[in-house]
Amino acid sequence: MTRVALLGCAIMLIGSGTGAAQDTSGLARIEALLVRPQILCGHFDQSKVLVGLTKPVKSSGRFCVVAGKGILWRTLQPFASTLRLTRDEIIESRGDEVTQRLSAAQEPGVRVINDLLFSLLAGDLRRLTDTFSVDGKVGRNSWDATLAPRGSGMRGIIAGIELSGDNYVDHVLIRETGGDMTVIAFSGFTAGARAMQPDEARQFE
Repeated sequence: MTRVALLGCAIMLIGSGTGAAQDTSGLARIEALLVRPQILCGHFDQSKVLVGLTKPVKSSGRFCVVAGKGILWRTLQPFASTLRLTRDEIIESRGDEVTQRLSAAQEPGVRVINDLLFSLLAGDLRRLTDTFSVDGKVGRNSWDATLAPRGSGMRGIIAGIELSGDNYVDHVLIRETGGDMTVIAFSGFTAGARAMQPDEARQFE
């Protein structure tokens, strides 16, 4: 489970910076289009292009974002697995068995990854301006944004991130410095308590 794979989880609350040195007018226009429900679920299709492989590695499943509680990323195909992310940890499981647990207290990078994921999935692009230079463009009913990492640490992992959507972030492209690329398409958005399936809701109890 790599750091970039984790970025694909859920790309919806990092820092409180406002990027004062950057023109955020484009971000303000994007944020005016975005809807931020307390609970948001939907479907994802992920395709990872690896250097040296001719065919992309594909997966699909469901995700749920619950404000203040975390992100649930359920891969259904080709193999079933679940990632649950909170501010403090990442838990990977298969069925009822926990296969990996990463704590922010033990691994500081976990908090950075989780914060980035929360910001992306929440469409809170303005809070990303401490970590990324953000260039946003807005059409009549849609938008797109390009994120370039500011610090050398992040640049050592991510070459850039491209986002697009309308009321929600529905497309994410992550370019890694080594040449690998991850593309995630989100669809079938539903909001509110009824958006979650019973087994998903239990994950947040």
